[in-house]
Amino acid sequence: MTSPAMPRSANLGHGCAPVLRLGLATRGNTHLNADDVEYAVARGVNYLNWCGHDDGMAQFIRQIRFDREQIVVAMQLGERTRSGTERELAEALRTLQTNRIDVVTFYYVEEEQEWKEICGPGGAYEAVAAARENGQVRIIGLTTHQRSLGAKWAESGKLDLLMIRYNAAHRGAEDDVFPVTDRLGIPVVTFTAQRWGALTKATPDSPAGFKPPSAVEWYRFALANPSASVVLMAPANRRELEEDLTLLDDWRPLPREEFEKMAEHGRRVRRHAGVFP
Repeated sequence: MTSPAMPRSANLGHGCAPVLRLGLATRGNTHLNADDVEYAVARGVNYLNWCGHDDGMAQFIRQIRFDREQIVVAMQLGERTRSGTERELAEALRTLQTNRIDVVTFYYVEEEQEWKEICGPGGAYEAVAAARENGQVRIIGLTTHQRSLGAKWAESGKLDLLMIRYNAAHRGAEDDVFPVTDRLGIPVVTFTAQRWGALTKATPDSPAGFKPPSAVEWYRFALANPSASVVLMAPANRRELEEDLTLLDDWRPLPREEFEKMAEHGRRVRRHAGVFP
């Protein structure tokens, strides 16, 4: 999965500026403030995945400390109905004090019935499609853990982007998703590159003396796959952010031997870090 050159940027299309493939996400339990987000943007990060809370990222976007046309703002929508989605979008636009959210994904769609509800009469898709028509949204996407269903829904022609889990312990997307999205030309945003930190820790059957790679190297592992348009980091604080961004000063693919060692650790983590598909 290594490549001779690791692309630094990706084109999402639909009028969005090219994005650095290392994106920044916030979560409800992270502690980045507006200055921290500004620091990341100054370093070149321009895909900002906002968690929906009035956090440091929201404050940064409100304060307009940047060229808006060079930043791609993304968020996930929890509502499934048209009316609920209209309210959720309106509240997000008010919170961010912006007239556009570039990427909107339907959040954690895990069952076929949910997709049918979203796309059916009075469903959330109607609201987001209307928002795209009036310029409030540029890209319609979907976030899921269900790889086969995600690939199937990508084939529907309704989605411009897919957001999935991908890391060294969870590589099924290489078989189930990336061949489809590559063929369709649909960008993929990936999350949990560290498998919630498990990849940075040893396992009971790690070889003697084995030192698990740092978070930076696990981002590099995911970025080594050119099918991942954007790999999200979600640092908890400024210290973690600065550590993650050292990757920008050493942007290179993994040597084959190092990649294989990391892939093997990923398989060990998969065996020991709990059950997940």
